[in-house]
Amino acid sequence: MFQWIYSLFGTSKRQLQETDAMKKFLVVGLGNIGPEYEETRHNIGFKILDVLSEEEDFTFETAKLGAVAMFKHKGRSVLCLKPSTYMNLSGKALKYWMEKEKIPLENVLVITDDINLPFGTLRLKTKGSDGGHNGLKSIQAQLQTTNYNRFRFGVGSEFSKGRQVEYVLGKWNEEELKFLPERLERSTALIRSFIFSGIKNTMNQFNGT
Repeated sequence: MFQWIYSLFGTSKRQLQETDAMKKFLVVGLGNIGPEYEETRHNIGFKILDVLSEEEDFTFETAKLGAVAMFKHKGRSVLCLKPSTYMNLSGKALKYWMEKEKIPLENVLVITDDINLPFGTLRLKTKGSDGGHNGLKSIQAQLQTTNYNRFRFGVGSEFSKGRQVEYVLGKWNEEELKFLPERLERSTALIRSFIFSGIKNTMNQFNGT
């Protein structure tokens, strides 16, 4: 019966499944679990997804390898993931949920902090090195490619030699906290644009802003 429907519309079952897959997205916010890491620069990925959950009115639930939640945006299904593996094994969680939900790699977006960008600067890229970031190293190792979308949120580099770890695991200063709410709002807008308007349009609209 279904084959008759597929032939009627000139569409195969496989094509329909591929179309459905292209409407599914995975957004992964990188961070470390535990109260001691909350509100730190390194956990900006978690923070952005928390703000998105407030705006879209969804709730994260504990699941395998992370906290997950699903919401709809203009006909697209979006799975949000906050890995519970700690930063160094983030790739394991990403790969598990990407394969479980059959989400194509081009529909995956990874949110990460970046010390090479000034505070609050947003940059979307389709590929690149891990830049020394342990979470990105893990993802690259699991996916066996550097060609995946990453949303880099600038946290600045206001630290002296040898103090990088202390800096990224430190909390935002008073000046940063003044501007953070607007930057978070801009970040969630970037995510929605990526889902609905595509990577190129989103890069043109948001990069460097």
